Parts: sequence; structure tokens; C-alpha cells
Amino acid sequence: MRKIFCIVLLLFISIFFTGCNEKVQQVEQKENAYQKIKLVMAVNGTEIATDTKVARKFAELVSKESGGNVTIEIFPNDQLAGGNASQGIQMISDGSLDLAAYAAGVMALTDEHLLIATIPYTLNNYKEARHIIDTTGGKYYKKILELQGMTYLASAHNGFRQITNNKREILTPEDLAGLKIRVPGGEVFLKFWETMGATPVAMSWSETVIAIKQGTIDGQENGFSVTNSAKINEIQKYMTLLNYTYENYLFVANTKIFNSLEPKTRQLISEKAKEACDWGRDLVENDEDNLRKKFVKGGMKVKLLSPEELKPFKDKVQSLRKELIQKYGEEACKAFQMEM
Repeated sequence: MRKIFCIVLLLFISIFFTGCNEKVQQVEQKENAYQKIKLVMAVNGTEIATDTKVARKFAELVSKESGGNVTIEIFPNDQLAGGNASQGIQMISDGSLDLAAYAAGVMALTDEHLLIATIPYTLNNYKEARHIIDTTGGKYYKKILELQGMTYLASAHNGFRQITNNKREILTPEDLAGLKIRVPGGEVFLKFWETMGATPVAMSWSETVIAIKQGTIDGQENGFSVTNSAKINEIQKYMTLLNYTYENYLFVANTKIFNSLEPKTRQLISEKAKEACDWGRDLVENDEDNLRKKFVKGGMKVKLLSPEELKPFKDKVQSLRKELIQKYGEEACKAFQMEM
């Protein structure tokens, strides 16, 4: 009888402590769980553009790490702003959107100092761009964007920009004379092409393909990834690799909304934005040679200029570089490691 009593007692104690342990584990899991929230993110690019790919990777990483509690819904093509990037930027600034990714040249509509990295022939390669932006440059972006109600999260490559057109092969600055080239707006882009003798036309990206097909413009300037995602290579005959400026996508959050999130969620979003952008940088860098071969195979004439052939282009914009460096000032130039 005593033996049976001892067995029952041991069984009761085992069940009691097992239940306690389960309750403790449930409490710990609840305390460690991320808040359940759905965020909305706008991007300007098409479904297959780099900014959209990186945004989707960002959403995937956040959802996986949070166990599905924190989700991000991606809207490409500026769907929520009717295809208008300017309106989209206003929406992220005033809190109508939670998150967004826009090219620095487009984001510069809020503050032209965001164009500092795009000053012609400032950044020489992707390694240099990564290093500067991930240190002093990113801190500068953060300071500028905070004034616009946005929190800077991370930066991904848009790419070094090239020229495509349907008129002629571009081998010298003189070949650009009179060409109507679509630009995203912004002083740097407008003045560069004016200096080269071309006619820059500020135009929404959503209108560019139609304008090329109709002959309203002769060409456009963008990196390999955008040229490919918009299928520009299928409607333009010539491409010349000028690498005249570097541009990036700025991943941002509305500051009020971001600060209202739980600290753990804010940290998650910050970390995964950086991780996704690094993934996107690798994607751009590794894909450019393959895209060049694809363009050539498809019938586009792609010209890679030698250092000697590129020199006249660089020489022609030296006065413009000095002008822009003086205009944007010491703080901006120091952040991007440019000499005044």
C-alpha cells in the first residue's frame, strides 16, 4: 500500500512540475515573441526591378525571423501613389506609408543634398561605394532624412549609370550633342547632360518606355539592372558604359511609425533591411556582366570605353564637379570623402 502511495505521489509531483515548466515556457515564449503587425512598403520599380527584389527579400527575412508576426506587404510600381514617385515620397514622409525604397536621385526631391554621391565621377567602384555609404555616408543620409520625417535604414545599389539611345553609338562627348535624354530630375543629372551638349528631359520613369517608342526622347541613362527590368535593351540600339555616376536605393521608414514600434521590432527591421540590401548589392554586382552579354546577344551594341576614351568625358565635367562640391558644402563632401 505504501509502495502504491509513493508511486502516486511521485506521479503527481512529476505532473505538477511538468505543468509548471510548460507555463514558464509559455510565458517566456510570449515575452520573446514579436508584436503582431502588418506594415506597408512602396517601391518605385517594376516587379523584376532590383528595388522590388530587395524589398521582397527584406519582407521575407523579417517574416521568417519574427515567426510570421511582423509582415511587410510590398507594392511595386508606386501603385499606392498612382505611379507618381513624388507622391509616394510625400506619403512616406507624412505617414501614409510605413516603409519605402526610392533611388537617391528621386528622394532628392525632398532635399537636393541627397544627390551628393551622384556628383559625376566621384565613386569609382562598388567596393568604394559600399565602404563610404556604410560608414560616414549613411550617417549623413540619416541626418538629412530625419528632417523630412523619415528614418534611414539601409542602402542598396541601383548601379553605375550608363547611356542608351537609338540615334548613334556614343564614343566621344561630341556624339551626345542634341540627343534628348530622359533623366529622373535633379540638378546633378540635368547639369551633367547639359554640359555634355545633350538635352536632358526630366520625366517620370513610368512614362519613359512610351516616350522612347514614340520618339519623344532619344534615350535614357540608367544602370544595367533597371535597363534590363524595364526591357529598355529591347527598344534601344546603342549602350555606352560611361559609369558617370553611382546611384543607390534608400530604404526608409516613416519616423513616427517606426518609433511607435516595439524596440525589438525596430531592431529587427533595421537589421533585416541591412541584410537585404547587402544581398541586393551582391545581386547587382554579380549580374552586370551577364546582363551585358544578354544585351549583346539580343542585338544591342554595347560599348565599353577604355580609360583613355573615358578621359574626355571626365575632363568636360571638371568645372561642374567643382561647382557642385562647393554648393553641397563641406559636411556633405566630408561624409562622402571628397576634397573641397
